[in-house]
Amino acid sequence: MLPLVALVGRPNVGKSTLFNALTRTRDALVADQPGLTRDRQYGVCRLAERRPFMVIDTGGLGSGEGGLAGLAETQSWSAVDEAVAILFVVDARAGLTPDDFEILARLRRQNKPLILLVNKIDGVDEPSAMAEFSRLGIADVFGLVASSGRGIAHVLSRLLGLLPEQQENEASLDPAIEGHDRLRLAIVGRPNVGKSTLVNRLLGEDRVLASDVPGTTRDSIAVDLDRDGKRYRLIDTAGIRRRARVDEAVEKFSVLKSLQSIEQSQVVVFLLDASEGVTDQDATVLGHVLNAHRALVIAVNKWDGLSAYQREQCKADLERKLQFVEYAPIITISAKHGTGMRELFRAVHRSFESAYRVLGTSEINRALEAAFESFQPPLVNGHVAKLRYAHSGGQNPPTIVIHGSRLRTLPDSYKRYLENFFRKRFKLVGTPIRLEFREGENPYKDKPRDAPSERQVRRHKRMLRHVKGK
Repeated sequence: MLPLVALVGRPNVGKSTLFNALTRTRDALVADQPGLTRDRQYGVCRLAERRPFMVIDTGGLGSGEGGLAGLAETQSWSAVDEAVAILFVVDARAGLTPDDFEILARLRRQNKPLILLVNKIDGVDEPSAMAEFSRLGIADVFGLVASSGRGIAHVLSRLLGLLPEQQENEASLDPAIEGHDRLRLAIVGRPNVGKSTLVNRLLGEDRVLASDVPGTTRDSIAVDLDRDGKRYRLIDTAGIRRRARVDEAVEKFSVLKSLQSIEQSQVVVFLLDASEGVTDQDATVLGHVLNAHRALVIAVNKWDGLSAYQREQCKADLERKLQFVEYAPIITISAKHGTGMRELFRAVHRSFESAYRVLGTSEINRALEAAFESFQPPLVNGHVAKLRYAHSGGQNPPTIVIHGSRLRTLPDSYKRYLENFFRKRFKLVGTPIRLEFREGENPYKDKPRDAPSERQVRRHKRMLRHVKGK
């Protein structure tokens, strides 16, 4: 496994900015707001090509003992425990604070290689700032500007000398490469439906923050999972609310990251709260999933807290309000107690296999012929669309390209009929089907008409005289 390096420090000292600079990504949310980062974020350092290592972005330390701040600190110290080296980040503009001394005292007890990074030295007297932080008594001290990358090269040259020797098979364990053979599973839903609780239950540890406070998760956290011989990459996303209710800039970025996670996933697990049923916010989130054309599994969480009567009412509500995604399997689970997990993963695999099924041209054409014989297109303005042949256009979602003429006259109801017919014919579960209609163009539509010959003109005049004579 790649060596782990933890970025720790007080809130708002630039840890997430440094994380993005080291990984050459924008995975960590960055804003001028203390306590923005709450969960551990992992990434591979892209600047150290000869010696790759993992970087862990953590929440701010010393921000509080209770509530979400306390949970974030627990996550940060867990990152320190598993790291082999520590980058202690401080703020040159804010100066040395009592919290820095307290954090350092606990870091020294870890007895691990430690480097002090004095961030934001631009705009201040650098010698004075470095002299002030020398009171901490750390041998390796570097000044840098994480936002511009100034000073990072010197930090890396020193850090690489503190890491353990590279193993022969270490390069193959790069999660950026390893993730290509993992099923990317995004867990989405509105705030406070139990997404983080489900991730922690699947992992068997408190990997991400789970709280009753809506909006606890602010970033999309990707975590690898090996279960029953299968490899997954779970993506815990921030809760998505309707656009009219999103006011803060940070929440807007969180929603954008969640939408990106949906696009990058292969299967989406859409989480519902059984006690509240399908709300308008749920319909909004489902709309984003449908626009991405991703395989879908609907998981109804907190099922164990309902009575028999409430369960019947919930099932009726789901059948009535989720008719537009009737192809998606509905699984009842309890993320808190772990019930329904096996059924959930079975549904995930069925949806994944359906989304990536390769359809042959011959079987698609036989299905199209059977669909046409069962129900022919309606007559529109005196014309009937002709469906000539079809072929596959890709996977995830399965795409069927239909060629013919007058296809623009096909009503939406007939297109839905074809989609449902193909789904039943090929036994596709949990995935939408994309239909593309292509018409053959008339090769003479843009060609100018030839002028009539003299003989044609004479015949036309004789015909006119004959008609007028009658």
